[in-house]
Amino acid sequence: MNRALPDVRLRVPTDEDAFAWHRIFADPEVMEFHGGRAAELSVYEELTARQRRHDAEHGFCLWTMVGPEGEVLGFTGAQPWPHGWGPTGEIEIGWRLGRAHWGKGYVTAAARTTLERVRAAGVRDVVAMVNARNERSIAVTKRLGMELAERFTTPVTGQEGHRYRLTLT
Repeated sequence: MNRALPDVRLRVPTDEDAFAWHRIFADPEVMEFHGGRAAELSVYEELTARQRRHDAEHGFCLWTMVGPEGEVLGFTGAQPWPHGWGPTGEIEIGWRLGRAHWGKGYVTAAARTTLERVRAAGVRDVVAMVNARNERSIAVTKRLGMELAERFTTPVTGQEGHRYRLTLT
């Protein structure tokens, strides 16, 4: 049975969103597959600034997810793969959501909007890099129609990861 997805708005991250992301991502459960703990505020300040540049240059970025009451839920979006290992040169879609909002369909709704926006920007393929134990994110990739393209070991953590791929044309 398919349920209706919630309304979620995506916006280019603001300076203030760095504070919201820092607060939301301070939850160890949220960060379980992202190093286990929140980064320093300065990391989120740099990340939001970088995403504003990405949006200006590419027409897409990691957008701030805003819920129906105007609350910041987390982020979702796309960016060029930012690491020296992995799918260099490819566009990665990703998401991170505050714990209070899990299981409500926000990520799926926002990721579908992301796919529409990157397709409109001329992107033909996207990848999603997911920790092999992250069942929630794996479920989102499947709802988006992505297919498992590769299993790998993450050089930073030594954990198994999955690369999912979706052709947008």
